[in-house]
Amino acid sequence: MTPGTLVLLHAPGATAASWGDLPEMLRSYGLDVVAPDVPDDAGPRYIARVSLTITATDPVPPLVLVAHGAAGPLLPGVGLAQRAAHRPVGGYVFVDADLPRPARHDHDAPQEDLPTAPDWPEAPCGYLRTHSDRSASPKHDQAIREARLRGWPTTEHEPPTAAAQSLSELIARL
Repeated sequence: MTPGTLVLLHAPGATAASWGDLPEMLRSYGLDVVAPDVPDDAGPRYIARVSLTITATDPVPPLVLVAHGAAGPLLPGVGLAQRAAHRPVGGYVFVDADLPRPARHDHDAPQEDLPTAPDWPEAPCGYLRTHSDRSASPKHDQAIREARLRGWPTTEHEPPTAAAQSLSELIARL
């Protein structure tokens, strides 16, 4: 697929600087990139602030929403907000990210209701696992296995290939 704009979403509690030089590297490939900075919010507030930032940048559709870490479970809500604003989402990419889980109805546990659509994912999804994540957490081992079971294209980034190259190749496969 050919994206209009890549939207790089950092994990809640982090900042857009956590992407390092990836946004600039992707721009050097000729891609339009937006990396909203939402350092202090999580859940529905994160989704709302990201959506306002995306609106302010006037992105070219279709959007490809790219999430890192704990931003992964928020992708369905961000995608729903973009679709509600008449900005089509062409794909979702998880980079060393947690995957969305179905809503739990455990009345004893506190839970934030995250907006989602019953047809999610309505666009192709992919998973990129980076070399730097190998020593991180076994949950990403599980996430990439689950992504493969869902039939999503997956890539494991190996240096010296640039992360931007691995990501752009994965997006092209969506």
